Amino acid sequence: MCVRMLKPKCIFLDLDGTIVDPRQAYVEAARIGFHAIGQELPEVSVVFEIPKRMEQSRALDDLINGDLSIFKRAYFQAYHVVTEEKTTLLPNMLKTVEALSLKAKLALITMRHVPNQAVVKELDFFGIGKYFSSVMTAFDTSKPKPSPEAIFRGIEKFNVETCDCLIAGDSINDIKAGKAAGIKTVGLLSGLYFHDELAKEDPNMILPDLSKLLDVLE
Repeated sequence: MCVRMLKPKCIFLDLDGTIVDPRQAYVEAARIGFHAIGQELPEVSVVFEIPKRMEQSRALDDLINGDLSIFKRAYFQAYHVVTEEKTTLLPNMLKTVEALSLKAKLALITMRHVPNQAVVKELDFFGIGKYFSSVMTAFDTSKPKPSPEAIFRGIEKFNVETCDCLIAGDSINDIKAGKAAGIKTVGLLSGLYFHDELAKEDPNMILPDLSKLLDVLE
């Protein structure tokens, strides 16, 4: 894939799998979810497939043999609680976010169904909250990603043009949201999605992780 230098005025960033590593939170949430329906925790490949499918509203019937409504309720409740203690910053992220904030305004968009203040608290704990000009969760929009609503709100807030914005994230929903908003899209391989899965969404580029974005910014 051809990599061209970018000079954005605003960068929209995902959280889980982009800035923080949520894998232990996914495992703990799955353990609690399966326990709620009387099942043992399956192998890790199944555990990581669950949040991907939930994010895309895809069926879980072949992964979970039990009451899906009970599992989902327990899973989501557990995930939003354990993220505070189970997530960690991805490697080199403190320096990366600081450096990106010198290049453009940073706006965080996460699909977590938690109050804005909870994410801000987490970012502050990791020492990176001060670098974000805006933080939006699923509670801050009527339609979370892949809807472009949060991006449009950010564009309006920062008074920038779509051509001066990009979104970087590890999920296909990040790419879909960015393309729907008409901004540049960067897929990251630091989360649960594989290269082929991201490539199907035709982002402007795919990078190993967020730190590599600095290499393609003017």
